[in-house]
Amino acid sequence: MSVRKLILLSIVLLNLIIISFGIIFTPQWFWLLIIPFPLLLLAIYHSTQTHHAILRNYPLVGYFRYIFESIRPELRQYFWESDTDGRPFNRRQRSIVYQRAKNQRETVAFGMQSDPQAIGNEWVAHSIFPTHIKDHDLRTMVGNSACKQPYSLSVYNISAMSYGALSKTAITALNKGAALQNFAHNTGEGGISEYHVNGGDLIWQIGTGYFGCRDDKGHFDGELFAEKANRPYVKMIELKISQGAKPGHGGILPAAKNTPEVAAIRHVTPGTDVMSPPAHSAFSNSIEMMEFLQRMRELSGYKPVGFKICIGDKQEFIEICQAMQATQIYPDFISVDGSEGGTGAAPLEFTDNIGMPLYDALTFITTTLIKFGLKKHIKIIASSRIVTGFDLLKSIALGADACYSARGMMFALGCIQALKCNEDVCPVGVATQRPHLYKGLDVEDKYVRVAQFHRNTLRATVEIMEACGFNTLDEVNASKFFRKVDNINTLSFQEIYFKNTGKFNKKEHSFVLEETE
Repeated sequence: MSVRKLILLSIVLLNLIIISFGIIFTPQWFWLLIIPFPLLLLAIYHSTQTHHAILRNYPLVGYFRYIFESIRPELRQYFWESDTDGRPFNRRQRSIVYQRAKNQRETVAFGMQSDPQAIGNEWVAHSIFPTHIKDHDLRTMVGNSACKQPYSLSVYNISAMSYGALSKTAITALNKGAALQNFAHNTGEGGISEYHVNGGDLIWQIGTGYFGCRDDKGHFDGELFAEKANRPYVKMIELKISQGAKPGHGGILPAAKNTPEVAAIRHVTPGTDVMSPPAHSAFSNSIEMMEFLQRMRELSGYKPVGFKICIGDKQEFIEICQAMQATQIYPDFISVDGSEGGTGAAPLEFTDNIGMPLYDALTFITTTLIKFGLKKHIKIIASSRIVTGFDLLKSIALGADACYSARGMMFALGCIQALKCNEDVCPVGVATQRPHLYKGLDVEDKYVRVAQFHRNTLRATVEIMEACGFNTLDEVNASKFFRKVDNINTLSFQEIYFKNTGKFNKKEHSFVLEETE
């Protein structure tokens, strides 16, 4: 007899026994059918359905398989995952953000947990003559000669996360935190909401959907753009060409998150899936792209304008540089997003298999801009898994002038990496539009944590700079950072990324042809 038939027979017999007792003794025995009778119906149903083989063969026991599968991420994260495992961020990385956000003790005991001999291990060379840096407010000025309203940008800022993808309480806390600590908040492509306007400086991102500045057909509306771009709290304009987590694919806002309020901000139909086009309708080639950037610069009152890109085909970025030379239109900044960047929703193949990782992309863009003589006009902002001072300085060593962080700031808000961003069921109220969930995120508590995370991360960055003998960010260079590349060899970032170009001189925006260190 098969297991399925044995289970069915057992349930039937149990029900018959209870019914018999009820008839012979007392009707009160029928109350015992509350549990076994529904189980009998459930077992009969699953034994006849054809969609799930496990439930067809094991109509009741099979449920355990689905139960354990549903809680597998939690079991792994809380019980079996080590401090250095876990993706996209391990527990050690998440913990340092929580500690800095809460202003708690962030020291560790007993030594390093990672293997210093493991391939991929990275470290930075310290100096026996440490320096002392008084100013911990690390900043860079964004705006070339065509810009009339340059902006002093912190080296660490909130990356693009839209209202809609994130809750109103999360956006409010992020913006108030940015105001408290004087750093910038990128709006994401979802437009400017009232929750973005809480005193923090904004970088307004314009995506392919032109949300907040689109006409009825979804095309760019210059008048709407000019009205919002000239608001005093909008400090920079970022044109989104592609995103690291889903390059070549438009943004995705699930229908569950597209509330009437979100739809009004974006000028779309509520309750529908909002799929941003993969390409812009305002331009179709590199020359037109430069002309569109110039148009946005003029409409915004000559504020800093730039674009965000995840590198794919290198030749296309080279053509963009050629277009800059041909038009003499230079963006004020370029945001470089690595393929390891985060998102609320993206197809698996786009997340895992499309786009260039951050360090390779950052090096390529830096090298290309210098070769074309363009770096002196353009600041570079790096984004992708930058949550510690060491992460920040690695990016600066490879050419970045400033950095973004999205998931780091989410951790500061209380994100537990539940990996439910695309389901509108975020348990801590960060990535959801459900009132009973986002009301659990207390703005007055969380905005202080965002500010403290920023402040403590910059403090840690300065401490590393001092230990390495750096006095300024311009002195942070690739020759001081190292990576173990195989079982025997350790190479500097200079040897790995700038081997054929010479030593990268950040201050002069050039390469010095000399023997690498």
